[in-house]
Order: sequence, then structure tokens, then C-alpha cells
Amino acid sequence: MRSSSSYSLKCSFLHILYSSIYNLLLNTATVNGFTVNENGFSPFIELPLTRNGLYTNTSTSWSRAVVLSIDDFGAKGDGFTDDTKSFQDVWKVACSLPSRARIVIPAGKFYLVRPTDFAGPCRSKVTLRVSGFISAPRDPEAWDGLNIHKWLYFHQVKHLKIEGGGLIDGAGQEWWSRSCKNNDTNAVTFHRCKNLKIRNITLFNSQQTHMAFSHCARVAASHVTLMAPADSPNTDGMHISASTRVELKHIIIATGDDCISIVSNSSRIRVKNVVCGPGHGISIGSLGKHNSSASVQDVIVSRAFLFGTKNGVRIKTWQGGSGFARNITFENIWMQNVSNPVVIDQYYCDSPEPCGNQTSAVGIDSVYFRNIRGTSATEEAMTFACSDSYPCKRLYLENIDLTPSSGIAAKSFCWKAYGTSAGLVYPPSCISSGEIIIRYRVKSNSTGWRRDDYAVF
Repeated sequence: MRSSSSYSLKCSFLHILYSSIYNLLLNTATVNGFTVNENGFSPFIELPLTRNGLYTNTSTSWSRAVVLSIDDFGAKGDGFTDDTKSFQDVWKVACSLPSRARIVIPAGKFYLVRPTDFAGPCRSKVTLRVSGFISAPRDPEAWDGLNIHKWLYFHQVKHLKIEGGGLIDGAGQEWWSRSCKNNDTNAVTFHRCKNLKIRNITLFNSQQTHMAFSHCARVAASHVTLMAPADSPNTDGMHISASTRVELKHIIIATGDDCISIVSNSSRIRVKNVVCGPGHGISIGSLGKHNSSASVQDVIVSRAFLFGTKNGVRIKTWQGGSGFARNITFENIWMQNVSNPVVIDQYYCDSPEPCGNQTSAVGIDSVYFRNIRGTSATEEAMTFACSDSYPCKRLYLENIDLTPSSGIAAKSFCWKAYGTSAGLVYPPSCISSGEIIIRYRVKSNSTGWRRDDYAVF
């Protein structure tokens, strides 16, 4: 039987985990003696203090909103009763109201919810305040006759806000034991949502991907924790697809696959203050699978700490694809015992059968690696394996220091990689130079977005 004591135990565990990571970051900054200044590299990541192991919610604005408690719609919250209908009913009411609506999931209670759609468009601006515990069914058979790719599915909703400091359990253990690449189940999915805000939520043990954004615009997610065992298959943290103006900050991800993955037709993505590990790192791609076209551009990943991950920051594309990945920046990143810290791989092949050579490729252009330091668990700390037909161009390395975590000597590997470097770069850069790159700052008056642009001569 679920109880308030087990809820407190989970909160205590998260508090210990967070404190350990926080202290690790602080000690790393002190021991290695890196200087923190406005323009320099800092391995210290600014994450807010927590209360009871969860991020503190500072939102207190409840004015002019109709407050709807899930319990008033018949939910039991005992961990045994199926409360799916109560969630469906309260959503219908909240979505239809002419004024703001707040759905409250009370603290200290446990709500069992089967696969559920939360559909828009809504008349109201809905806030879902999750202070308690929401759990998926343990048995995958609960998805019989339903879409196995979805659990909590929000679609075509504008101005949705999810917050409250609660816990969401994907109950994915049985899914992992039956793991198959074709069963790509997302715990929480947002599809065609606009002006979406997610704050102060912990999601763990997803069936596969924890949180997915598809065809969304203007997304802000902060103070989110995503957790699953390191050996849980395909449990990506956050997956961004065909979305624009997405901002992720103050995120802790410990999963069995990519911490963050950004795929086709996504643009204007900002990732800041992220702790990643264990997992497979932070990835652009994979792109171009099955000879498809893909485009990812204007991405900045800044102030990230990765530890014990299988990869660090990487771009991965399949042979035979088309399109581009361009104007991408990885900067101010600290790595500890990371395998393959810096990777561009235009020969990606996640298949049981060997992938045949193909001429076409997703083009990679204007990628910047700046202020990246730490330790590599493998010999090749930097890999740039680019296409013969569509070489990587305008690569830029600046202030890279990746030392081996064991007795091996770190080195770089390059193939058809072109660009330039500045400052200390270790292991020494192997990219083919000959370009002069001048950086200048651009701010759009219409959108307020800032970025670095580069002129090439």
C-alpha cells in the first residue's frame, strides 16, 4: 500500500541526490581553481535551493482563477483506485471555463492514471498544480487498444502551465523488461502546444522517453528533474521534435539514454544550467534516418555538467539523409569521466545490420565548441567524422581542455572536418584550417532573442 511515509522517502532520496550533485559541482570548481567571471568558463552551475528535496515553488498568484480539486471529481488518491475518469472530467471542466482555471492534485495522495488525453483547444488558460503523486499502471496491458506511444498526452493546448513540486511515476520497469525499439512510449507528451510552461516537477521511471515536445512553440521548462536507472533502455530525458523557441534551464537528468535530444525541424532552442548523468549525453539528432530530410538550427547549450555519460555533446546523422544542422553552440561545459566528450558523427548507425555507404548526407555547418573542460574516459576525446560528399564546415574550437581520466593519452580524430580554433585546445585540434571567423552579436527587436552570428572569410 502506498503511504505518506513512502512519499517522504522518495522526497528524501531526491534531496540527497540533489545535495550530492550540488556539492560535487562546488568542490569541482574549488579543487580545479577555475576563475568565474562574466566572460570566462565556470564549471559551477547555478541551481536553486530545494525544500524537502524538491524545487521550491515561488508562484503565489491564484487571483481570478477557478480552483478545481481532483478530489471533488471523485478521485480517491489511494494508489489502488483507477482515478483516470476523475482526471478526464476535471480537465473537461477546466478547459471549458471562460476564466483561468487551476486543477489541484493534492499533496500526500497517490493517483493511479491510465493513458489519458488532455485535449485542447481550451477557452481558459489552465494551470495543473501537481503537488501529490501521479502513477502510471504497472502492467503494459493497460495500453491494450490504446496508443502505446502515449501516457499523459497534452495536445493543441495554449497557455498551459504545469507546476507544484509533485512526483510523476512512469512505472516503466515492466516496459524495460520487454524493451523494443518499436515501442517508443513517452511518459508525458506535449503536441502542438503553445506558450507552455513547466516548472518544479519530478518525473521518473518513464516507460521510455520521459518528456517529449512535438510541434510546439514558445516552451519554457525549468526546475525539472527526470530520473531512471542507467540501464533502463531508451529512457531519454527530454526529446524536442519540430519545435521552436524552447528554453530549458535548471534541469537535472539521470536516465538510460540521451539526457536531451533535439531532432528534425527544430530551431531556436536554448539549454542552460543542466546536470546530466548517467545517460548518453546531450545530442542533436539522430537526423536523416531512412533517407529523410531534417533541419536543426540556432541551438545554444550553455553551462552544463556531465558526469559518467557515454557521450558528451554530439551531433549524429545517418548516411543518405538530407537537410542541415547549423548554427549550433556548445559552450561553458564541464565533463567528468565522460566517454566521447565531443562528437560529430555523420556515419551514425544504430542498427543491428551494417549501414551501407551512401552519398547524400545531412549537412553540418557553423558549429561552435567553446570553453569545454574536464576528463575523458576514452582515448578519442574529440571526434569529427564527416561525410566525403558533404564535409563539416565552419567548425570552431575555442578553449578546450579534455584530459584523460586514466593513463591513456587523449587525442582527436578528424575526417573531412574544416574550420578553425583559438586559445588552448587539448587534445590538439585536427580539423583542417584556412578560415577566418569573426563573431558578432545580434539581437532581434521583434523577438528579443540574442545570438552570436559568424562571418566567414
